[in-house]
Amino acid sequence: MNGIVWLDDEEDPAWFPPVERALGEPDGLLAAGGSLTPARLLAAYEQGIFPWYSDGQPVLWWSPDPRAVLFPDELHVSRTLRKVLRSDRFVTRLDTAFASVIAGCAAPRTTAPGTWLTPEMVQAYERLHALGLAHSVETWQGERLAGGLYGVCLGRVFFGESMFSVETDASKVALVRLIAEARARGIAVIDCQVPNAHLQSLGSRSIPRKEFLALLRTHCRPHSAGTWNPFAS
Repeated sequence: MNGIVWLDDEEDPAWFPPVERALGEPDGLLAAGGSLTPARLLAAYEQGIFPWYSDGQPVLWWSPDPRAVLFPDELHVSRTLRKVLRSDRFVTRLDTAFASVIAGCAAPRTTAPGTWLTPEMVQAYERLHALGLAHSVETWQGERLAGGLYGVCLGRVFFGESMFSVETDASKVALVRLIAEARARGIAVIDCQVPNAHLQSLGSRSIPRKEFLALLRTHCRPHSAGTWNPFAS
């Protein structure tokens, strides 16, 4: 942990070191310790910081540079995905099965048997959901949850946390629904945290951290608590 700050729960939960102090390797590691209280989590998001760690580790706080984002107007929907969206294969809903979505995201993947969604993390986001600040977008196939995503919405920023799929294209369908909600609700940017090929194929791109922080200063406040419309699209 040499070179990063240790957070103490006795300190102001809103305090973090400046993100410019984050390590270059591993990219963005800024601090360790503290707990996942709503106050600390919300303060972290507002400052461009998020938690990411595994069982057996202290809470690790990150602010990578560059930052992966998806602007709603830059969503790329392939011809194949358009066909899926036009079919009656899936139905999407909002905030009707948050606990099931986060459980799906926490389940081991065939490519990575471990999970970064520790029980402590799951409980923390369920608390934010109860406060009306964390939301799920769910893809249903009949009465079966086929995929989905969840994240935290603060003002005009949606901080995407994780997504999962047990049926081909189900997570992509959830993301398309999220983008539709973002446009309807005036959300300016979706934080994707770190680049990955799946999201890049859908239009995400990397921007400098300082540009991301400027977006937060413009769009992150005020908090917009409340359950999202739970009806099917």
